[in-house]
Amino acid sequence: MKPTLGRLLAAATMTVLASGAAVAAEKGVIKIVSQSPLSGPQSVGGEGIKLGAELAVQDFGALITDLGFQLVFQPEDDQATPNVGVANANRIINDPEVLGIVGHYNSGVAIPASEVYVKDSLVMVSPANTNPVVTTRDTTKAIANRICGRDDVQGPAGAAFAVETLKVTKIYVINDKTAYGSGLASAFEEAAKAAGVEVVLSTGVDEKETDFSSILNRARIDKPDLVYYGGMFPQGGLLIKQMRQKGLTSAFLGGDGLDSGELQNIAGADNMKDVYFTTTGVPISELPAAAAFAKAYQEKFGKSPEGYSAYAYDSARIVIEAIAASIKAKGGEKPTRAEVAAAVRATELEGITGKVKFNANGDIVTANYVVVSVGATPAENKTVKVVAIDAPL
Repeated sequence: MKPTLGRLLAAATMTVLASGAAVAAEKGVIKIVSQSPLSGPQSVGGEGIKLGAELAVQDFGALITDLGFQLVFQPEDDQATPNVGVANANRIINDPEVLGIVGHYNSGVAIPASEVYVKDSLVMVSPANTNPVVTTRDTTKAIANRICGRDDVQGPAGAAFAVETLKVTKIYVINDKTAYGSGLASAFEEAAKAAGVEVVLSTGVDEKETDFSSILNRARIDKPDLVYYGGMFPQGGLLIKQMRQKGLTSAFLGGDGLDSGELQNIAGADNMKDVYFTTTGVPISELPAAAAFAKAYQEKFGKSPEGYSAYAYDSARIVIEAIAASIKAKGGEKPTRAEVAAAVRATELEGITGKVKFNANGDIVTANYVVVSVGATPAENKTVKVVAIDAPL
């Protein structure tokens, strides 16, 4: 496969930590890999995952290097595309130095990529994948973990907000036909219908579609109280912009795929009235333990963290602590991938995103679900509600 710009940039920013050349050479190299989109329209969110993980390697890498190993952080560009993520995964599992994955950003990439990782027991800790299938398949249950919530909870949480707070009675539901977008929209729609809301239109659009005239022209006639969108921020921002250009004043609600500092740039600052999203990534401002992280992130990378940057930080920390615990359990020897996977599942810690503890499926035991009211700038976003809910079993 021809190297992409994203892969070249990823290689150029590889982070290497060592405890000393002689000892590191004797004990060998351990790699932690991140997989997320580093090129393309979703690269802002993907880079946020990479940088969060990189900062964790800087802060906690000594747990491994002090045991005599060289630690390498290797970011990979999955381009938010299943085929690319799978191709990367096949290459990664053939590198015996890789002991853990932090990723992905898109559930539609994580699901098939994890089917590759499991072939050699390579553990994955996801900061952002919310489709239930990520952790509910028997085939990948041993290696797939996440520290965020699930769409079968996020969707109903959004529906409850729409019904109880926004008081909507008539809605449009649109999804981007991806595993993430369609799954989230379906969960929202089912809960909204159960609450007595009329779903006037439920439809999918290709994730690369940029013209929503046919849907929005119909909406001008139907006048829904709310347009719900299951998908990512580049397309969601265009949908908001075109709604307002056509004079539609309906409220707009989506999921955590809208949680990006680029949303306002795409949609337009003046178009943010009555725009909301739910997310399983609690905003940095709502995480008391994350203040130092946000400052360090800004100083190191010259930008603010993205929605799942703090979750990538905690995900990488979990992988690092599990590897270190596995080394100690083997008397200082390099552990197997299966041993690291078991150690990850058993790891408990107080991260900057909160308490991390996995259930038997690899879901975080208790996840936070947040409703955010979008402002003219990301700094003006306001948290409307935070609810802690246990993972479905």
